[in-house]
Amino acid sequence: MSVSNEPIGILSTGVYLPQLIMTAKEIAEASGLPEVVVEHKLGIRQKHVPGPDDHSCEMGIHAAREAIAKAGIDPKEIDLVIYIGEEHKEYPVWTAALKLQQEVGAVNAWAFDAALRCGTTIMALKVAKSLMMGDESIRTVLLAGGYRNVDLIDYQNPRTRFMFNLAAGGGAMLLRKGHASNVVLESHLITDGSFAEDVIIPVGGTKMPLTSDLLNQGHGLYLDVPDPEGMKERLDGTSMARFVEVIRRAAEKSGWQLTDIDYLAILHMKKSAHDYVLQEIGLSQEQSVYLQDYGHVGQLDQILSLELGVEQGKIKNGDRVVLVSAGIGYAWGATAIRWGNGRND
Repeated sequence: MSVSNEPIGILSTGVYLPQLIMTAKEIAEASGLPEVVVEHKLGIRQKHVPGPDDHSCEMGIHAAREAIAKAGIDPKEIDLVIYIGEEHKEYPVWTAALKLQQEVGAVNAWAFDAALRCGTTIMALKVAKSLMMGDESIRTVLLAGGYRNVDLIDYQNPRTRFMFNLAAGGGAMLLRKGHASNVVLESHLITDGSFAEDVIIPVGGTKMPLTSDLLNQGHGLYLDVPDPEGMKERLDGTSMARFVEVIRRAAEKSGWQLTDIDYLAILHMKKSAHDYVLQEIGLSQEQSVYLQDYGHVGQLDQILSLELGVEQGKIKNGDRVVLVSAGIGYAWGATAIRWGNGRND
């Protein structure tokens, strides 16, 4: 099998955000937390929440159509569709990639769903690049999906307070082999299965099938953390270090040092954690976007941050950009991108 040395670049991105907004005040009222804690500690001024037609795959379709229109390509040129949205979608046990493929007109593609919680986009970028390098027939790839795990949050449950930022939206990215702009370089991922059952929806799987009695008791509808203190104790000693490690390793694999990074497209998390990561890799607040007006749109945060970074002039031609994420389970991942057409160093 031959491996292609052609660059793989981002043709375009697309983002869809629902019109409905949930404010810090409304989160405070729902949870009993002081509004100042929601806004300044959790870092949420407002977040997008789904309207009646904002289903997960449907939001991904909106974002994908936008990316296709911005790229100016015929969707029949797409060779592969990877669904990067959440498992919480229109129907259980359902391959959303096939629906998305059909709706955007990618009739010549094949498609599959990818899942690594909020690390899915990073993982899918690595998978897509590997497939494109190893298969000469795959030249254009669409990554797209939607996220509305906000549905799975019980604001009365203090064990899931760190997930009160969950929001809704759709995101998409088009990759093309031979495209020498916005070149996707290297990725690095870490997974730690010791956290595999720390954040779960207890009811509805094979261990505890959902019954009418459990449903009437209100069980099985929301995410929960069975051992919050144990998870926090174990996570506090590893999570921030692993954020920095995946950023450093992705940069080094791409021939950079941490000091070379110009912009960090990072997921939404509490402000102190956001600031810590920036400080550890030597970046200023102007070298990232804090998503306090959007909340955490899961694995689509990196696409949203890319678009905002370009719109706000924080990402310029030739900049060295790193996308970084973390997902419950736990997984950490980062991907390096050389933005634009390059630079004269």
